[in-house]
Amino acid sequence: MAGKLDGKTIAFLATDGVEQVELTKPWDAVREAGGTPELVSLEDGEIQGFQHLDKADTFRVDRTAAAADAGAYDGLVLPGGVANPDFLRADDDAVAFVRAFFDAGKPVAAICHAPWVLIDAGVVRGRTMTSWPTVGTDLRNAGANWVDKEVVVDAGLVTSRKPDDIPAFNKKMIEEFVEGKHAKQAQSAQALS
Repeated sequence: MAGKLDGKTIAFLATDGVEQVELTKPWDAVREAGGTPELVSLEDGEIQGFQHLDKADTFRVDRTAAAADAGAYDGLVLPGGVANPDFLRADDDAVAFVRAFFDAGKPVAAICHAPWVLIDAGVVRGRTMTSWPTVGTDLRNAGANWVDKEVVVDAGLVTSRKPDDIPAFNKKMIEEFVEGKHAKQAQSAQALS
């Protein structure tokens, strides 16, 4: 995988309550592929990772969603956890940051509960996706075609269900980041505007 993402910078949007392994394993995969990961969050400082419901490590924030420009990134990763995406979807800057990737046709990878943020960004209608099972109802109600698979790719959008799916998630995420922009990703976002 080394060198596939040379020269590409990938945003990781997360905040307190992020499922640590869903941040660290994809982060490592981006680095191993030659890319530069950057942590975007709601506030400067550090965010608190979790292993399920237990506090784990903290992670330094590179920039806030309010200050970040989606145009500076080649792709976006949305890790899960229960609290993390719920906090993110309540923040207008974070939601706008996510939406900008879809408007530009850039690849996005979301795992576990992270598709909640995609619902609030208004980008799931007509998309085939997966997620943590309890998020499936929310995705269907928002117009997505929810399926129970370890990884789903739909025109630049990669989704997975849970930490056990991370190897498949990382593989497809890297492939989509290497491919770059997807016209269908932007067309889907524009059709929903």
